[in-house]
Amino acid sequence: MVMFFAAQLAQARVMAIIRGTDSEAAVAAGRVLLEEGIRFVEVALTTPDALTVIERLATTLPEGARLGAGTVLTAEEVVAVESAGAQFIVTPAVAPSLDVAVSRSLPAVVGALSPTEVIAARARGASVVKLFPASLGGPAYLKALRDPFPDVPFLAVGGVDLAVAEQYLAIGAMGVGVGGPLVGDAASGGDLRALRARAQGFVRLARPDL
Repeated sequence: MVMFFAAQLAQARVMAIIRGTDSEAAVAAGRVLLEEGIRFVEVALTTPDALTVIERLATTLPEGARLGAGTVLTAEEVVAVESAGAQFIVTPAVAPSLDVAVSRSLPAVVGALSPTEVIAARARGASVVKLFPASLGGPAYLKALRDPFPDVPFLAVGGVDLAVAEQYLAIGAMGVGVGGPLVGDAASGGDLRALRARAQGFVRLARPDL
């Protein structure tokens, strides 16, 4: 799984980030995203009953889809999310959870902003480096980072809407992680039809041949 994870995410190009205030709504939002063709979905642990959300989504994953847990910071959280069915973890920074995930052969998407953090994340085994918050420097900052780190797989996360996502992909991001601009308020009880429409737009961006 670890060996092929980055390539799979690079092919999918879009990771949806579910961060809501209602567990039932979060499950419903996750199912809509998967039904519409989003193949990587992250459930943030800040969502109420996040482990239950992960468990329920994990039982109905479509072929080729991957389910992860986000905001995973501690060793205990790594064990818990893996037991719930998460297939990868996502962190906002180079956190203690990274070493535990690597020891368990669980792919890790690890947050970094500075060059020093990028080096630290990769040295400790990050499968993918999550440029976060990407909005701080925008696509131009990622372009500058890729000059010294051309082989690092960067996932741009934070303030990435459909238009900006296209810019990140054009300059060499392996993908984008999208929360609010894609999921909106659906994981807190918002309109699922609007979520479907937004998901369709991101799927068209990721796979224009469809």
